[in-house]
Amino acid sequence: MTGPAFVSLHDAMERHVRDGMTVALEGFTHLIPFAAGHEIIRQKRRDLTLVRMTPDLIYDQMIGMGCATRLVFSWGGNPGVGSLHRLRDAVEHQWPRPITLDEHSHAGMAARYTAGASGLPFGMLKGYTGTDLVTVNKSHIATIVCPFSGEALTALPALAPDVTVLHAQQADREGNVLLRGIVGACREAAQAARTLVVTVEEAVDQLDAPMNAFVIPSWQVAAIAVVPGGAYPSYALGYYARDNAFYLAWDGIARDRARFTEWMTTHVLETSTHAEFLRLVGAVA
Repeated sequence: MTGPAFVSLHDAMERHVRDGMTVALEGFTHLIPFAAGHEIIRQKRRDLTLVRMTPDLIYDQMIGMGCATRLVFSWGGNPGVGSLHRLRDAVEHQWPRPITLDEHSHAGMAARYTAGASGLPFGMLKGYTGTDLVTVNKSHIATIVCPFSGEALTALPALAPDVTVLHAQQADREGNVLLRGIVGACREAAQAARTLVVTVEEAVDQLDAPMNAFVIPSWQVAAIAVVPGGAYPSYALGYYARDNAFYLAWDGIARDRARFTEWMTTHVLETSTHAEFLRLVGAVA
């Protein structure tokens, strides 16, 4: 069996992310694939449906740069400060383009990914009772009655992204991938995807898989790009800490359209690699 291709970040995104796709860039506070998101912005992908448990700064940036027409998410905020201003501007003023929202709870997103990974048409959970989600998202939230107990449960359509992109600590030479630390819905998003692309901090001869780590087998991965610092400004356990100052500073940058556009042009569009971006912002090497 042939393992995944080791390619550049540019080639990984160019080959596997196309306009109009449903794309999940997962990672929960930790191991967020910022480098991959920036490369998608550089390649000017459009009409994407973006999927994430928490949009975080990377989706604020992608939405503000016009990549997305739809967002499937739970809790749309800056984890360090408050509102994601580019997301809010797209919703309230359709800038730079209108965006459709499909909002859920974290548990709901996990149920949807799990259904997609299981080949099921929908997921179920006991939840959403007493929330406004049911009234504002009627097309993606329904009630189903258990045929055994008669209990009313919440049903949600399965999520099966065209592409899931993850960042991980290591890949071995055969293409097996290691993630450890807080992984959120990475496992479920990987298994639900039609195509899985992974960026990693390093390639190694043998994976160092401690207790509570999980390994994605090579046959599940389409492509791997070695991108040190690929999760910055979020963190990668064992490599670098989260840059909380960046998250705080982003609130001011994102509030103003002109300041946001200037920052993204200088730091993303006019940089050709993630390493160049890191040097420009004075971050990890």
